Amino acid sequence: MRIQKLQLQNFKRFTDLTITLDKPYKLVLLVGANGSGKSSVFDAFEAVSSYMKDADGYKANEKTYEKGYYAKNINADFNIRINDEKSEFASISGRGTRLFSVASNVENIFYGRSSLRQVPKLERTSLGEISFDFAKDSDRPRQFIDRDERFDNDIEYITANILQTVFNSDSQTREIRNTFIEPINAAFERIFDSDEAISLRLKQFVPPLNGKVANITFQKGKSVIHYNLLSAGEKEVFNILVNLLSRRDIFNDTVYFFDEIDLHLNTKLQFNLIKEIIENWIPENCQFWTASHALGFIEYANQSADAAVIDLDELNYDIPQTLVPTPKRTLDVYEVAVPKQLLATIFSDKQIIFCENQNDQYFNLLALKGKVFVGVSNNNAIFVRVKGEMNVFGLRDRDFLTSKEIEQLEKHYPNYRILRFYNFENYMYHPDNLASLNLPNFNLDDYKKAIVEQKNEKVDYIISDFKRARTSYLELKEERIQDTKDGENSIITDLKSDDFDRFYPYFDMKNKFNKRIIEQLNLSKEVLVSTVWFKKQIENILK
Repeated sequence: MRIQKLQLQNFKRFTDLTITLDKPYKLVLLVGANGSGKSSVFDAFEAVSSYMKDADGYKANEKTYEKGYYAKNINADFNIRINDEKSEFASISGRGTRLFSVASNVENIFYGRSSLRQVPKLERTSLGEISFDFAKDSDRPRQFIDRDERFDNDIEYITANILQTVFNSDSQTREIRNTFIEPINAAFERIFDSDEAISLRLKQFVPPLNGKVANITFQKGKSVIHYNLLSAGEKEVFNILVNLLSRRDIFNDTVYFFDEIDLHLNTKLQFNLIKEIIENWIPENCQFWTASHALGFIEYANQSADAAVIDLDELNYDIPQTLVPTPKRTLDVYEVAVPKQLLATIFSDKQIIFCENQNDQYFNLLALKGKVFVGVSNNNAIFVRVKGEMNVFGLRDRDFLTSKEIEQLEKHYPNYRILRFYNFENYMYHPDNLASLNLPNFNLDDYKKAIVEQKNEKVDYIISDFKRARTSYLELKEERIQDTKDGENSIITDLKSDDFDRFYPYFDMKNKFNKRIIEQLNLSKEVLVSTVWFKKQIENILK
């Protein structure tokens, strides 16, 4: 079971939030500052889960509803709607303490854990102290501000299975190790380290009996360490692995949602842990949602083809918001973990170059030596940064700047660079760039002819618009930059010309060109920026 669309109306802090994925990814990573609403999404999953798993689930939450825990406006309906790639499979509507409708066709569709799950030491001294139903997940926290106390139950469940194996198997030791010990040790090796001198290994798993807590011990080098003496990060990893080991056979067609599983982990362990969970512990037909500020999680999600990052940061949730996955390899998403003000410190050995919008994800694919690109909102934001700080570098689109204006700007601001074509897409879709790919179905002359024809169809509209566009350029308000009438007239003359080299620098290939021809070639942007021609153009501008 995998979610592809989620809508929350009048729920928690959201007036109307829609999250839409372009495909049902296995990992969905929610990022955002504290208070941005990440855990509220998980409360929605738990709300749906409660009504599906518990006959008395609604009654158990009546007091919660009275306190307005779920509804943003307690005098209006709240709605939760969840779709997979085919249709809506779960929904809840309600107001106050009255539930209007619950609909679902799957029972164990959700399995969640709150961030409050740390168990500093083992305290249960016998089996069966607490009654719980694994199949119904009855020991779960009902709200994501509640403590998640399932770890002791997981230990009890596993030790009970170990005892059953002891009595029912002729090859007791081997079966126990293969089922309960080795999977965890193999994960430890991938998460921590393969060096036995420093890696953690589970050594012994004895159940809580005769008034004594479970004797769970680990080996690190020559030291034998009881669970109680592990570091907080080691306990966190073990807690999660034991939980998945004990529950994943039951929840095998499920949306898992774990809040902040990066707690107490350094960046390397964050990356290794989320990679281990997604690739080895979550069944393939399941989905895993988690919320994090962690660099390691963000980096893994950016590298994985089966992961999406949803950025909830700095949005006004008093108005409707629709969120889609953040583009891969953009550095904007890292600002949740590391403010852009600190990037220069972190990348002290690299040149930080601010560029427009989401172009950074493609510029960074060029792997230009010593350079890292960071996307900002627009060309004015780039200019303000370059003008205000000596060591800041910028690369903006040309738009409607004349060659003379570009020359003056780059002379007065040595760290400021300007593309020689209208925008980033003019390089990607340039005839010479496409020709460099040696495509069997590409005709260079026909392609250039199509560009000329489309330019001529739109030229009057472009000319009527370009003077207004130029009034927004902060650069042209600088006294030393000559913004002359002759310059604007030259742009008009060039746009009216059918000479490709004259009009192409001012023709917007992103918004004014019908890209049907390119779409027929089935070329991704990643392919189009991977050419030697493209890389050379950008390198020449940045010299």
